[in-house]
Amino acid sequence: MIALASDHAGFAYKEKTKELLTQLQIPYKDFGAHSSEASDYPDFAHAAAVSVSHGECDRGIFICGTGVGMSIVANKHKGVRAAAVESVAAAELARKHNNANVLCFGERLLQWDAAEKIITAFLNTAFEGGRHERRVNKIHSLTSC
Repeated sequence: MIALASDHAGFAYKEKTKELLTQLQIPYKDFGAHSSEASDYPDFAHAAAVSVSHGECDRGIFICGTGVGMSIVANKHKGVRAAAVESVAAAELARKHNNANVLCFGERLLQWDAAEKIITAFLNTAFEGGRHERRVNKIHSLTSC
């Protein structure tokens, strides 16, 4: 199950992402926003990130104007590894090397065809494990910084 979240600036691409996931027969849960009216990205990012953190959703796709705000919020949650990306290569490497479980990107920064390729890469790329496993395990090993 994919957790979807956006604010008003990412709403149109979230709706397109829902269409893509439906075509791919991948289930999702939409945490909002539910319109293009002005809204606050932390409200939706927190709710969706909790679902990933608690294992209710396997991964997430969060969309705002740049992807940065959503990624900052998502990474506050234990077990969430959100990556704000703007290329297919970054999406693939975020999965392969960092085991990213939340993809964040910005509707204001990407054309839909590029976003669709990034989403597909994120969904189809597996974590390599190996030497990367040790590093990923260190991400959440500290209780405070």
